[in-house]
Amino acid sequence: MIKDIQFESGAIVTVAENGGRTRHPISGVLRALDIPTGLTHTQVVGITTLANLIVILIRTLIDRKILDESFLENDEMDLDHIIQVIEDMGGAYHDPNLHEGG
Repeated sequence: MIKDIQFESGAIVTVAENGGRTRHPISGVLRALDIPTGLTHTQVVGITTLANLIVILIRTLIDRKILDESFLENDEMDLDHIIQVIEDMGGAYHDPNLHEGG
């Protein structure tokens, strides 16, 4: 019986109840076309910085009472969802860092 699933570089690892680990390479599952290319380290840092700038803008507009959660269309997203998206991009809603790209 599988107790845990872990991710390692190039593999998904299943951990059995007895502690045994089995590595399952993902190379056979992913096609080369499925792996995004073209982003440099500088561009990734830029995306993180952009996410943090958006955080600062949203927080400033909320603090100044210009925005509240009613600015979200049709209640399809809420502030928690926006925070999650920003953090998925590498940003940090509660402590944005503009000096090191994250």
